[in-house]
Amino acid sequence: MANLGNYLIKSGVLGPEQLQEAETVASSRKLPLQDAIIQLEYASAEQIWRAMAKLHGYEYYDLDNVPIPPEVVELVPESVARENAVIPFAEEDGRLKVVVSDPNDFETFDKLKFILNRDIEVCVSTKEKILEAINRNYGQTEGESADSMLQEFTDTAIDFTETEDDGGSDDDEVVDESSAPIVRLIQLMITEAVQLRASDIHVEPFEDRVRIRYRIDGVLIERDSPPRRLLSALLSRIKILAKMDIAERRRTQDGRIKITAGGKELDLRVNMLPTSHGQSCVMRLLDKDNIKVGVRQLGLSEGDFRTFRNLIRRPNGILLVTGPTGSGKTTTLYAALNELNRPDRKIITAEDPVEYYLPGINQVEVRHSIGLDFSKIIKAMLRQAPNIILVGEMRDHETASMGIQASLTGHLVFSTLHTNDAPGAVTRMVDMGVPAYLVAGSVIGIMAQRLVRVICTKCKQPFTPTDAQIETAQITPEQVAEATFMKGAGCSHCGNSGYRGRLGIFELMTMTAKVRELAFAGASTQDLRKAAIKNGMTTLYDDGIRKVLQGITTLDEVFRVSKISE
Repeated sequence: MANLGNYLIKSGVLGPEQLQEAETVASSRKLPLQDAIIQLEYASAEQIWRAMAKLHGYEYYDLDNVPIPPEVVELVPESVARENAVIPFAEEDGRLKVVVSDPNDFETFDKLKFILNRDIEVCVSTKEKILEAINRNYGQTEGESADSMLQEFTDTAIDFTETEDDGGSDDDEVVDESSAPIVRLIQLMITEAVQLRASDIHVEPFEDRVRIRYRIDGVLIERDSPPRRLLSALLSRIKILAKMDIAERRRTQDGRIKITAGGKELDLRVNMLPTSHGQSCVMRLLDKDNIKVGVRQLGLSEGDFRTFRNLIRRPNGILLVTGPTGSGKTTTLYAALNELNRPDRKIITAEDPVEYYLPGINQVEVRHSIGLDFSKIIKAMLRQAPNIILVGEMRDHETASMGIQASLTGHLVFSTLHTNDAPGAVTRMVDMGVPAYLVAGSVIGIMAQRLVRVICTKCKQPFTPTDAQIETAQITPEQVAEATFMKGAGCSHCGNSGYRGRLGIFELMTMTAKVRELAFAGASTQDLRKAAIKNGMTTLYDDGIRKVLQGITTLDEVFRVSKISE
């Protein structure tokens, strides 16, 4: 890819220093150069692929909202299109024009010529645009969507063997040969969730219906629901995939599913919870792409980025990340580990459970059933002479004490806490029974975070907030004068929500001399907060407003996840 890098420099897309950093990241994370450049946000995918097309003498083709004749789509089977990330878009004089994402994939070109028995003309586009075009066009020709499958189930009488519905016995079933459509429905449900970038699939039973919901960018969206009579078969199929006990319906169960959907290999973490009307199921989609993010991509301001990077390079001490469930704490910690993961460092983690597997890092899963809890793992891992330790959560006195002892004996310790803000983590540890002097002496930094939805780049447009909104948000006239307020109009790219993707807002408190002194004296959270702000800490709310003024997110999003600083 040296040619690509040089070409990007000549084209003015990258500078030499940016290319050098991208090459370093690509080498350390075993990524293609173009992916590293995109992750570092030095260029967009479209800029990169346009350059690749020109470099190899191909035409770049923008597939957004371009209709492709059904007779052309039918020339390439959907399985071939999805497997190779290619789509046909025109036929001229017996030659088929095909859009591909990799201009160097000559093996695929030869395969297509063989399958189609005709000459092909190659054009280039990004993989994301090709997959979106496949979903649009093959979906139209074959009706392959979870919605259409649910309609098919509703309209067709399928003979599933089931018992009399008494509200709680939804698992007394025998899934016979009629279950083939259920297998297909589950696969389509997962595939659709991947295409919509959902993080969770919720299957919830009620007295007269089954509700299916996807969590997209942190917000639950309801989909068409299957008939109540299909609940038994749906749950059985999920349990079989997750290697759960099909007959058990009174206790909670946890399992994992490995599946390929939407061209991605996914791990699904599955939980079954008995409710009044049957078992509620949640499947959490663990996308390995999420853990490839670097510290630079988290959304930290330039000042906080430099401070955080300096903190994670310290030889010892405790760095805490706080926030509610689903606020991106794991992603932040994994980004830090990715930054530090080098052959000369030993990193061990204790997690409950291990969600993502990181190459080169020793990961240990908590197993309470055999007494393998956080504190026992920490005690054992210290005998392994690690440089860096990650403790999934400091949830009790013993775990917190062991983490502090590890930091005081020369280890860098990462962990999480469930507190509303950064200063609250100090008093939370004291409340757990850790002496204030130990907290003050071992903690080097605390970062609170939330996730806000990002305005869709495809339908982003200027927006003028009302005077009342500006006053409520406590935005000054000087800030308004320099602001770029934006709002998403809603389009097919973002599912008409106006948002696509999420980014963190942060509150990073370093243990300065004054803050350490207050922590040592057992000061209140309010006093710690005032001292931290005086020493330059940007609050969650202020960081959110900064991103509103930059046109990245909206006031509604910031109000949703944080409160105005006092």
